[in-house]
Amino acid sequence: MKAFTYERPSHVAQAAQATASRPDAAFIGGGTNLLDLMKLDVEQPGHLVDVNRLPLDMIEVLPGDGLRIGALVRNAALAADPHVRRHYAVLSRALLSGATGQLRNKATTAGNLLQRTRCYYFTDIAKACNKRAPGSGCDAIGGYNRIHAILGASASCIATHPSDMAVAMLLLDAVVETDRRRIPVSELHRLPGHTPQIETSLQPGELIVAVRLPSPLAGRHLYRKVRDRASYAFAAVSVAAVVEMRHGRIAQARLAFGGVAHRPWRDREAERLLAGEAPSRAVFERAADQVLTGAVGQGGNDYKIPLLRRTLVATLRQATEG
Repeated sequence: MKAFTYERPSHVAQAAQATASRPDAAFIGGGTNLLDLMKLDVEQPGHLVDVNRLPLDMIEVLPGDGLRIGALVRNAALAADPHVRRHYAVLSRALLSGATGQLRNKATTAGNLLQRTRCYYFTDIAKACNKRAPGSGCDAIGGYNRIHAILGASASCIATHPSDMAVAMLLLDAVVETDRRRIPVSELHRLPGHTPQIETSLQPGELIVAVRLPSPLAGRHLYRKVRDRASYAFAAVSVAAVVEMRHGRIAQARLAFGGVAHRPWRDREAERLLAGEAPSRAVFERAADQVLTGAVGQGGNDYKIPLLRRTLVATLRQATEG
């Protein structure tokens, strides 16, 4: 492992200053992703700034019934919070589907949002990966790509974003608060294009301090995750849904998807197609057609296209029953 220096600031301003003059610095919270990548030589920070002493571990109910979640709130604590379970159930369910109990006890809100892909070629430094080594190529294209993207990919990268929590945050219209500004979650993660190494809209050294949620959404909250085993596995496909019914019709629906793109995926046109409709398989299939517009398999991941369709239809059926 490459040698590195370490410091543990007590204030947000100190943490920001610690990274300002060190382009090779990295923040570390729970470390559940960063430490693994350091061991694999994928990430080689020269300086670690431990943010665990910062006062960023509170969950606060805001005026107007929104919620402010500190960047260091652990995934287990957020999933178990009574207010989250009652009013933001899709978020609690997404968190509980991720990783294992031990990892959720350690992983942080900000770290979960900023997870890096689990693409096999990204984590193997002997392979070509434009995300890890820009310009080297993408061995996943034409390689073993069972877990890779079917939406929003490019000729430079077909990796997927691994977070379950981020999918729910996107559906809830969360806003990321940093030491400098506020960023809608919908604008935080980038598609790969020609620069897959630039994964978010954060500036160098910018520190996430909290995530804000607007007022709760009425309706049934669901998170359905299809994976290879029941625990400690990333989504092949996941669907987050909040559906409100009135007089036997869909008053409004929100949908977000994981495991299928370089960032958490949302299709507002599919949501519009559902609004005002009586639930039926034909209506659900039209929404699925819209979500899958432009979907492209890479051979090994072709199965994700029908799997996403079936998972969405099943989720919508469950959300509109009763």
